[in-house]
Amino acid sequence: MLILNKLISTIALAFSLSFLAVSVNAQSEQQVRSELQKKIGANTKIKSVSSSPIPGIYEVLVGNDVFYTDANSKYLIQGEIIEIATGKNITEQKQADLNRIKWSELNPSNALKAVRGNGSRQLAIFSDPNCGYCKRLEKSLQQLDNVTIYTYLIPILSPDSAQKSKQIWCSADPQKAYIDWMINGIAPSGKSDCTTPLDKNMAFAKTYGITGTPTIFFTDGSRFPGAVQITDIEKKFSSLK
Repeated sequence: MLILNKLISTIALAFSLSFLAVSVNAQSEQQVRSELQKKIGANTKIKSVSSSPIPGIYEVLVGNDVFYTDANSKYLIQGEIIEIATGKNITEQKQADLNRIKWSELNPSNALKAVRGNGSRQLAIFSDPNCGYCKRLEKSLQQLDNVTIYTYLIPILSPDSAQKSKQIWCSADPQKAYIDWMINGIAPSGKSDCTTPLDKNMAFAKTYGITGTPTIFFTDGSRFPGAVQITDIEKKFSSLK
């Protein structure tokens, strides 16, 4: 009975110390955040501060950007933390997680849709019709088979982008009009006064920090910005199997 009581006391003490350590750590994170916020000013809003894998160094999230600081908030560090033993880029992984979305939050009815082959592989692209990199990507995407591509038009470059986006969407065959322009250089024509999802697409882009085109999303929510190489897209598809 005495041994049992000692064991229970030991477990209780260990739990108390663990709880105390968590409380102190949370308190120090809050102190670091408060002090750092004062120093960088109210215009730059800190989303969170948490302990990093390096003792005495804290991870700081500002929007979807990752920074680090010391316990005294004296330095703001911009760079990557890489675990030498495994080669894991901790900062890169964190950034990827921050940029991830839920595939289910995308509304296919707001997108142009292209299906090739069995259409089993899916990706979503946010594109501006006047974006040169988008045109380059679109030409590369013609190499993909067994894929369904959802293209969400976000006219962010110019008023002409908005006009072209409306004309593409209002055409008899929006997907064909889009490809004719992006690949063949045949400018869209005709009406531009139909109901379009452009405002909804722009609102979605703003909510999820999509500030450049093209931006690609895969079904696991991961984001690839820019004119990604087909080899990288195929590699990503393979990792999703």
